[in-house]
Amino acid sequence: MKPISRDNCPIHRATNEMGDQWSLLILREFFLEGPRRFQDLQAELGLSPNTLSARLKKMEDAEIVQRHFYSQNPPRAEYRLTEKGQALSPVMNALYDWGMAQTDDL
Repeated sequence: MKPISRDNCPIHRATNEMGDQWSLLILREFFLEGPRRFQDLQAELGLSPNTLSARLKKMEDAEIVQRHFYSQNPPRAEYRLTEKGQALSPVMNALYDWGMAQTDDL
């Protein structure tokens, strides 16, 4: 890696947009299943609605996911990766490979 200012570190900028463990697990669901509904993500991950909503909002603001409404009354949305989100594929693959090689099964 070339020397850079820690205040403008690309790794720091990337993790600011992706967030925490839950955000990475939400991303995993998109890579495994494609577009997902809020309730499907909640059921799969066991997250509280507030936590899931906050993580999706952060990823939406960072243009990693897009929300598409499929029902107006009541409002229901499906989330899908944007082009920027799809560009995370090598990162997710590297995390998967590292986890397979360096961690034990639960």
